[in-house]
Amino acid sequence: MEVVNPRCAGLDVHSRRISACARIVTDRGVSREVCSFGTSTHELRAMADWLESKGCTHVAMESTGVYWKPVWHVLEGRFELVLANASQVRNMPGRKSDVSDATWIGELLAHGLIRPSFVPPAPVQEMRDLTRTRKQLVREISRHTLRIQKTLEDANIKLAEVVSSVLGMSGRAILAGLVRGETDPERLADLAATGRLKASRDQIVEALRGTVTDHHRFMLKVHLDQIDQLERAVREVEERARAGPFRAAIELLSTIPGVSETTATVIVAEIGDDMRRFPTAGHLLSWAGLCPRMDESAGKRLSNRTRRGAPWLKTVLVQAAWSASKKRDSHFRARFLRLKSRRGPKKAVVAIAASILTAAYQMLKTGAEYQDLGPKHYDHIDRVRAADRLRRRLQALGYRVTMEPAA
Repeated sequence: MEVVNPRCAGLDVHSRRISACARIVTDRGVSREVCSFGTSTHELRAMADWLESKGCTHVAMESTGVYWKPVWHVLEGRFELVLANASQVRNMPGRKSDVSDATWIGELLAHGLIRPSFVPPAPVQEMRDLTRTRKQLVREISRHTLRIQKTLEDANIKLAEVVSSVLGMSGRAILAGLVRGETDPERLADLAATGRLKASRDQIVEALRGTVTDHHRFMLKVHLDQIDQLERAVREVEERARAGPFRAAIELLSTIPGVSETTATVIVAEIGDDMRRFPTAGHLLSWAGLCPRMDESAGKRLSNRTRRGAPWLKTVLVQAAWSASKKRDSHFRARFLRLKSRRGPKKAVVAIAASILTAAYQMLKTGAEYQDLGPKHYDHIDRVRAADRLRRRLQALGYRVTMEPAA
């Protein structure tokens, strides 16, 4: 097999130890040397010096949790680094050790058999940390909201049945009244903005008639304080993300139907603003897990399911696709309805998510603004097929159709 990288090394990274295998091709053949290092900064620099003394130009390592990141930061700039997916460089069963793993990674790298994972530059990684932290904080707010509802149910306060959001303006006012010790349902109902609620005053009063103890008030106060702190942290994270270097790209992607500013920030944080890393939009869709998998045997397609991709990106794109599918007189809604009738709503919304990511790829690559193709795009590109489809639809409904071209 052809040797692509004659001077390379493979690293098996763990939390405390790193096994490094330097593989060098010389006139006398292939020489391999294995050495073990710690994970402190001093040890990592010593490992870099050792690899450099061996003449290594390329270094590969597995993406094991977050342990590979400090190694990457120390070696970056001194070697050509390759981050490998652990599932793609798995060693033979029964022959696994730290040394054998490092040697196997070095062998794969030497012959060019490792597909490098996408490692964005430092500014994009920092934006990723912000957007992912924001999502985790919002999840914590949702958990505390459910705990508040659980406490209210225990006190037989049916607040969720008369307000759309327990943490809305009226819900917050009522919760604050309960924490202060107010138990009269009439006075609690006065705290709600009754003009903005669908429920009548009698319904609100009846829903607030319960048995609230000191324990319930204490639990409500604890959860409300936690929510206030989390919301403050969310605002700080959003402000720091807005002050980042990707403001122009975020504003550009926000023009896509269904893509809010938060969604655009997540997209930029996950794929960056430099699309040269992905040769085509299809490569980006494959990396994101928004295209059918390759699963064929004996000339038969075994499965068309989408493979697992970037979870932080895929979920937000699907959410944006549901929003885009509801925008009237748009190309995304027309495409959604066209696919929904044949493939079902779930597959249709994944296709819309792929279309949104394709549009984002082209916009970031060329700097062009989003231009909607319109709801009648498919009718214009194939008028004969569209007319035949409509004729067959009318005939199925019991009409006799005669088609003549207009003057």
